[in-house]
Amino acid sequence: MALAVGSQAPDFALSTITADGPKLVKLSEHRGKNVVLLFFPMAFTGVCTEEFCSLSQGLDDYTNLNAEVIGISGDNPFAQANWAEKEGIKVTLAADYEHEVTKAYDIAYDSFLPDMNLPMGGVAKRSAFIVDKDGVIQYAESSDNPKQLPDFDAIKAKLGELG
Repeated sequence: MALAVGSQAPDFALSTITADGPKLVKLSEHRGKNVVLLFFPMAFTGVCTEEFCSLSQGLDDYTNLNAEVIGISGDNPFAQANWAEKEGIKVTLAADYEHEVTKAYDIAYDSFLPDMNLPMGGVAKRSAFIVDKDGVIQYAESSDNPKQLPDFDAIKAKLGELG
């Protein structure tokens, strides 16, 4: 079960690749802003690509709501960077290669897609969290169905309340 609303969000330091090279993305460095954490199973897959291309096109909506958006998956940061370049993804992508953050937020599959001969443990469920300016979770959503996108209307509504 995903972390509950009202819980302190676990901090993390995950790798990302920028135009200037590798750097760490730390949740604690975003204090003073609301942060939308979007966990996704894997780069280069259809639903994940649809989600992050759509987000990239509407990223100003989140900026205007005083929010940063960070996508998190277990892919390595170089694969994420290649995917972002190929698909025009503008969202910050952070690599949870060891699945530690996915486990901390309690949203890991025990076995991802075993019926398709992909029995990988630790893969992130498609999940969304809003972490407020003080590091407290204000919205939490997680789905066992990897094809079910988060409720972005509800996320934007909650961000509007938080200001």
